[in-house]
Amino acid sequence: MSSPAYALRRSDRARRVRVSVRDDGMVEVVLPRRAPARLADEAVVELAPWIARRRAEVDAVRARVAARNGTLPYLDETLTVRAEPGRTRVHRRGDLLLVPAADAEPAIERWYRRAARAEVEPRVAEATAALGVAATKITIRNQRSRWGSCSASGALSFNWRLLLGPEEVLDYVVWHEACHLVHLDHSQAFWGLLGAHRPDYRRPQRWLRLHGGTLVLS
Repeated sequence: MSSPAYALRRSDRARRVRVSVRDDGMVEVVLPRRAPARLADEAVVELAPWIARRRAEVDAVRARVAARNGTLPYLDETLTVRAEPGRTRVHRRGDLLLVPAADAEPAIERWYRRAARAEVEPRVAEATAALGVAATKITIRNQRSRWGSCSASGALSFNWRLLLGPEEVLDYVVWHEACHLVHLDHSQAFWGLLGAHRPDYRRPQRWLRLHGGTLVLS
């Protein structure tokens, strides 16, 4: 079986062969610095069925994003995007999102980041009050593969792209990280605490696992 086309990258930090499918559908193979190149071919041949499935998932995500047709999701709402010449900042007016006419995406991301803080902070306050704990810091980030995190010092981090999904998904991630302020692991005690406060957490958890790839601007 011939190997799919791929981009090869070597890394001093890599300890093994890693294969991934990027958002554009391109396969990337990361090799340890001194590993023989043949290991890359062997890996993509072995993982060919998985690569095909991942490419199909990437294509499905791109199709769903393209189908927005001039709109953007915001929790359980749909905002119509309107470009305005001369505008430099994004402004929401009801169900309209007014954006710069040129190179709008960076400005849209900045707007979503500001909105994420406004949405996340009161939810964290509600969850921590119910749990009897406190967060030391709240950060809004743009992580590639993590939706939230909790440090040992009590700092919470959330991905602004959660605002592109359903509201119950954002609520789930907030409560998930807040419960880590009590149990900094995924032990039975952690899941029991989360389930006590959010009995239906498995539904948004599953949604995020299946559809998290669609939480992008373009």
